[in-house]
Amino acid sequence: MKVAFGVDIGGTKIKFGAFSQEGRLLEKWSETTDLSDSGRKILPDVSRQIREYIKIKNIREEDITGIGLGIPGPVDKTGFVKICVNLHWKEFNPVTELKHFFPNVRIAAENDANVAALGEYYRGAGRNCESMMLITLGTGVGGGIIMNGKVICGAHGLAGEIGHIDSGMSEIEKCNCGNTGCIDQFASATGIVRIMKSLLTESGDAGENNIMTKFTARDVCMLAKKGDVLANRCIDICMGALGKGLACFSHAFDPEVFVIGGGVARAGELITNAIKRSYNEKLFLIDKGADIKLAQLGNDAGITGACMLVLNGD
Repeated sequence: MKVAFGVDIGGTKIKFGAFSQEGRLLEKWSETTDLSDSGRKILPDVSRQIREYIKIKNIREEDITGIGLGIPGPVDKTGFVKICVNLHWKEFNPVTELKHFFPNVRIAAENDANVAALGEYYRGAGRNCESMMLITLGTGVGGGIIMNGKVICGAHGLAGEIGHIDSGMSEIEKCNCGNTGCIDQFASATGIVRIMKSLLTESGDAGENNIMTKFTARDVCMLAKKGDVLANRCIDICMGALGKGLACFSHAFDPEVFVIGGGVARAGELITNAIKRSYNEKLFLIDKGADIKLAQLGNDAGITGACMLVLNGD
């Protein structure tokens, strides 16, 4: 039996997926990421996990058609990683290193947001579309662009970095990137909490929130669904910033669909409806722009897309 592997390497967990030649997920599992020794144990652990799997399943090494890797940082076309803070890697090529363990197996690596986008493109909400963009709303705001089945990285790996587009909103606090007014400061989970705290301070009337000294983006979304006025205003502000950014991307490369994923997207239509309102207000030149949909693969997007790197030649 031929098998390919998708590996999504995170700073806390490494997720593994074994796939058929047709891209069907056969089995998935995870293990804790060992960051000791400057992350040098990560790829030996990846090799060990894959070898244990093929041994249990009686699969020969020559029947491994490829291993795709999702990396939480910029990756160039050769797989080289200049710096990956979450994994403690500097000036490191995971493709070359993993080749030492599997010299006859095709190995490819790409940024984790890009492989998640590939996963949604081939097996999720972007299926049957020629072009799409995945936007992930988590601690930060990430993105990945797919055109005709290919990841668009750009000359410096910055393509799809929607989190650091100017939101057009007045902002004094600095983003983690050093700029001010980034979409990341509004549409991320941390951004939602930040804006909600600001609104509570301004209003002096917390409503349902007056007993809350600590809250999360999920709490804000739940309050908004219950009709809380300040929480709904917060979501409109935060997702409004993202909607403006998506309109910019539509004017730049006109994708068929924007797919919204990440933890914040679990709030569903509360999030997508707010994004659509702002997007439609800022979209010109055409009557109807891209569809805006929720992601479908959840935590499996990364392993699926990593596998597609080697199954589809991306």
